[in-house]
Amino acid sequence: MTLESVFKQVVEANASDLHLVAGLPPYLRIDGELKPLDGKPLSAKEIETMVSNMVEESRFKKFLIEKNLDFAYDDGDGFRFRVNLQFEKDTISLSARTIPNVIPSMEDISMPKVVYDLCNLDRGLILVTGPTGCGKSTSLASMVEYINKNRNENIITLEDPMEFIFQHDKSIIRQRQLGTDMLSFQDGLVHVLRQDPNVVMVGEMRNLETIATTITLAETGHLVFATLHTYNAAQTIDRIIDIFPPHQQNQVRMQISITLKGIISQRLIPASGGGRVAAREILINTPAVSNLIRENKISQLKTVIQTSAKEGMVTMDNSLNSLYKQGVITKEVMESNLYL
Repeated sequence: MTLESVFKQVVEANASDLHLVAGLPPYLRIDGELKPLDGKPLSAKEIETMVSNMVEESRFKKFLIEKNLDFAYDDGDGFRFRVNLQFEKDTISLSARTIPNVIPSMEDISMPKVVYDLCNLDRGLILVTGPTGCGKSTSLASMVEYINKNRNENIITLEDPMEFIFQHDKSIIRQRQLGTDMLSFQDGLVHVLRQDPNVVMVGEMRNLETIATTITLAETGHLVFATLHTYNAAQTIDRIIDIFPPHQQNQVRMQISITLKGIISQRLIPASGGGRVAAREILINTPAVSNLIRENKISQLKTVIQTSAKEGMVTMDNSLNSLYKQGVITKEVMESNLYL
């Protein structure tokens, strides 16, 4: 068994993820559920051989020292995989996410109309948030591709690793990958100002330095997209502010209240006809929202979202209820995902 042959089975099963762990057969995540592939368990040596045959020697040696490695693999048949290698119990383990080579449009993923308005802005910060595996990368890629097809802009992406591959359309797109094209996200962001960008996509705001530089970039008149692993809009703002030292937090609140344009918080849930669908909470930075952020009244944001449907805002509960009424999800799925 080779890693290439396993990836083919991932594609054939329409799985979103692959997991290789010593002592177990390969596991696939299909429609959100983990399922084992038929076959005998893989030994630690078999996994090591599979991985070492795919990864170039220098990178494999680096992985053995650093114990983690992220990279992208293209199967040549229309699919890419975001791969993470790690050690567990002193053996090599692998996790891989499937990435189609065709970037879905915003229509394909049922993005709300107000998100189109966000993508047509010239400046500001737009955040896509949610737990791991909720489709943040796909949503972000569809938004960038919308700009690529409709605007004449210079777009720069900072990624780890590079996932969807964009083709130049009306825009110029430069995709920079951590490790091969830049030393760190912060380093890439610091130098991006000299590259005449209109739009910048940051794969993930991971630490204080990256968050601070991303906010500053949005302040200087650029449209910036980024992701965070947070559960909803209120938690997103709290997470950004709390990562800063106390003496800087008032200043950061002021910056966020001005630069933030919108937050799209999403999760993937089972669809009634099979597959998964995104439920989304949408926050738009209206004057009322800006004032709450500035005055540190984040707990009141949910009420504003509930009462601001005319501005395009949607609570997660309303999104779930709408999907249920359309017959996209079952009542049981809706009720199990409600905040209430």
